[in-house]
Amino acid sequence: MRDIETQNDPAGVGSAPMSKKDSRFGLASRILILTIVFVMVAEVAVYVPSIANFRNNWLRDRLNSAYIAALVLEAAPADMVPEELTRTLLQNVGATTIVLKMRDTRRLLAMSDMPPQIDERVDLRDPSAWSSISGAFESLGARNGRILNAVGAAPMGGDFIEITIDETPLRMAMFDYSINILKLSLIISLFVATLAMISIHLMVLRPVRRLTSSLMQFGADPEDASRIIKPSGRTHEIGRAEVALADMQTTLVSELNQKKHLAALGLAVAKINHDLRNMLSSAQLLSDRLAELSDPVARRLAPKLVGTLDRAIAFCQSTLAYGRAAERPPQLARVSLRTIAMDAAENVAPSELRKVEIEIRVPEGLRIVADAEHLFRVLTNLCRNAVQALESAGPQPGLPPRVTISARALAEAIVIDVSDTGPGVPDHARERLFRAFQGSTRMGGSGLGLAIAADLVRAHGGTIELLPPEPNPGGATFRVTMPASASARLAS
Repeated sequence: MRDIETQNDPAGVGSAPMSKKDSRFGLASRILILTIVFVMVAEVAVYVPSIANFRNNWLRDRLNSAYIAALVLEAAPADMVPEELTRTLLQNVGATTIVLKMRDTRRLLAMSDMPPQIDERVDLRDPSAWSSISGAFESLGARNGRILNAVGAAPMGGDFIEITIDETPLRMAMFDYSINILKLSLIISLFVATLAMISIHLMVLRPVRRLTSSLMQFGADPEDASRIIKPSGRTHEIGRAEVALADMQTTLVSELNQKKHLAALGLAVAKINHDLRNMLSSAQLLSDRLAELSDPVARRLAPKLVGTLDRAIAFCQSTLAYGRAAERPPQLARVSLRTIAMDAAENVAPSELRKVEIEIRVPEGLRIVADAEHLFRVLTNLCRNAVQALESAGPQPGLPPRVTISARALAEAIVIDVSDTGPGVPDHARERLFRAFQGSTRMGGSGLGLAIAADLVRAHGGTIELLPPEPNPGGATFRVTMPASASARLAS
């Protein structure tokens, strides 16, 4: 299947084919479009006041020209200005009439035929921003031939000057100005968008595409360690994302390889399980003969050996349960906790052969609702780990080699502590203590004992933890907390 997928995927990344819409409007195209839109919005925000200012300036220029024409006409002797000169001055100004008010006198200085009907009045002496903007857009939307009356300040002692003009030239000039603004806006938008795209491509899109490509390639074969992304070393957010992705991919490769090894181990155990059961069955038959010997030690140890072999045979039947994550559910019964603790201690090391003292501090009448076999395995694994730690590293200075199993009943739980006087658990091993094949603290250990114990305790609804190290007396203490509510219900 992988070869077929590679042939259909030229990039070799195992990704789904992208549609034409996705390829045309990718992240880069969307950023380009958004940049142009944002620049155009900014240009519109600039255009609105600028077109109003253009209209006011255009009208002020006409008012200034009208004032100069008015001065020429006023300075000439009465009835001495030729009519042709008057018309020429009016045409240069673009006005139909020019009115100059000075010292309470309003004088009509020029007139072309009859004054037309005025459609709109504009006072430029102190215009507000809103009136200027609204007037500009009214001019843009006005009909051709609309007559405008404009009033402005008159210098040199005049009160104001007033002109009447056809608004069509102003409207055409405003349209030309708007078109020029639009062309300039488009040029600026493309220029800014190009610079923004180059910057975004170098700083964002290219690193993001590298992340995406690494994810897709790694997803095609997550067991291939060569597909792990190599962080670029940048300190920004994408650089930190590359480091996090590399850590995640490294962890995933390790987990997948470990799962593969566990699967191979499970297959190997399945193959030897049958022969191991036969060997244990033969050993069980031979151990039965020990009970017939006259040696009192042999007669006393024979039942313990038979019991141990019985447990080993039963355990072989469920050897693969952990690998399948299908440990049988607990079969709850009300049992003596002290008896189970003593059996676990004897299973770890018979009292006659012990090099490490195992002390039982469990009240005689303390009973617990649990699966006896599961609880026996939990205590056995904890005791065996403690004994092996003491045998390999020795006890704390000034303390005897001792393992203590203690228990007490609380209002809502039964607490079981398994402590030792050994060297304790290193700090680096505490985080992975209850993970299979990762929690071993000694050379050659598999790390399965604590993982199995944790699974069995959780199946009862309890918890298991390693208590923080104490300076006195040192060592390690594992605490198993079992719910007391189940015990109370069964007892009732």
